[in-house]
Amino acid sequence: MADMPIPADIPLPLPLPAPVLAVILVALFVLHIVFVNLMLGGSLLAVTFEILGLKKPGYDRLAHHIAKTITVTKSLAVVLGVGPLLAINLLYTIPFYSANRITGAVWIMIIPLVTVAFLLTYLHKYTWERLARHKAIHITIGAMASLLFLVIPFIFLANVNLMQYPDRWEEARQGGFAAVLFMANVIPRYLHFVLAAVASTGLFLVWYLTREKAQVEEFPDESRASLRKRFYTVALVPTLIQFLAGPLVLITLPPVGLSGLMLAHLGAAVVLAAMVVRWMWLEIQEADNTPALSRRFWHIVIAMGVVVVLMATARQLYRATALKDFQAQSRQASVERQKKVAYYQAHPPAGAPKDPLEDIPGYGTFKANCMACHGLKDKLVGPSAVVMGQLYATPDGADAFVTWIRTTQNPRRVKAADEPPMKMPAYGPGQLDEAAVRGLHGFLIEVAKPKP
Repeated sequence: MADMPIPADIPLPLPLPAPVLAVILVALFVLHIVFVNLMLGGSLLAVTFEILGLKKPGYDRLAHHIAKTITVTKSLAVVLGVGPLLAINLLYTIPFYSANRITGAVWIMIIPLVTVAFLLTYLHKYTWERLARHKAIHITIGAMASLLFLVIPFIFLANVNLMQYPDRWEEARQGGFAAVLFMANVIPRYLHFVLAAVASTGLFLVWYLTREKAQVEEFPDESRASLRKRFYTVALVPTLIQFLAGPLVLITLPPVGLSGLMLAHLGAAVVLAAMVVRWMWLEIQEADNTPALSRRFWHIVIAMGVVVVLMATARQLYRATALKDFQAQSRQASVERQKKVAYYQAHPPAGAPKDPLEDIPGYGTFKANCMACHGLKDKLVGPSAVVMGQLYATPDGADAFVTWIRTTQNPRRVKAADEPPMKMPAYGPGQLDEAAVRGLHGFLIEVAKPKP
């Protein structure tokens, strides 16, 4: 990074102290990612169960119920995504926008991809009965939405990952988006994210499909116990795989952002995740003997929530450490630039000769409002400034000039009789006040005076 140019930051104060913004970023990101996980996990599970439903109709009904949740979770994911995006823009303006610039067209493609994904999701949800006899088409619609939900976070993750490594920006710029995608830690992080999405959705469906208000009778082949066992298993399996994916993420992370505090957060998350695995296993074993959701379910939810917070905090600690030197150099570059700006403001370089008319009151008003149609000495659309000054250099000239400017009803005509009439637009007090109009008249009188 010593050889790369360090851009200066925008010389504006942050609206809040940086540590407060970091806390806000983590909190808003956690809220956002929960619903992103439910959106992606729900989409994948809906398509999976619909495919299984080709042989067993009960699975199709399960898939339909899951699909009904996706349009809600995706809306919440989008709304809650604005906050962390704004927070990361404030905290890491230069790194974030540099990564955006490098990924370029692929980054901006997120907008149309999200639009298409949402439309496909609604189409999949609301054509369930209509396309019941055309399952291949309906499943294809759901699969396309799921594929886009897989692609969009991949692009975002790659971009946010790139911003942490300024020393890799030139390599990424030359190699294109493929070089960004295949940085060593991107694929493991993405796998970790997808597994978390499925696990979160499985746990959500344990509650959604087996709570007291759930219409379990809609699934003749199922009971609350069987549904709980099924979706606890859906949550448990990817959580177990996380114990392999997590270390893979850690060992592929460049060491530039590692710190003792960050590793402590990860360690606490692993311990809690192990407790969650044990509790979910006990829930599966005891499901047949429990008529309703047990208190342990809420322990699992709380523990999983804490795990997500610890992981998000660890990620922020890593990002802050990785960008610490770059941010410091960027701030120093900003200070140096402000010094140069202040110097050149105090010592302006010699430029073009000063316009001698600048010292005449009313010239600024003439330049801003009249010069497009009236030359100083030459006729353009209307008469020149010299001619107008001569016309209104009479004792009543100032009042007549004001009338002309305000109403255009009483100009002292200078056009030939055969010229088509073309009145200029009137200038009301909201456009030019009385002082400006009379100052303009004074300027015209001044430039119309004969020069020695």
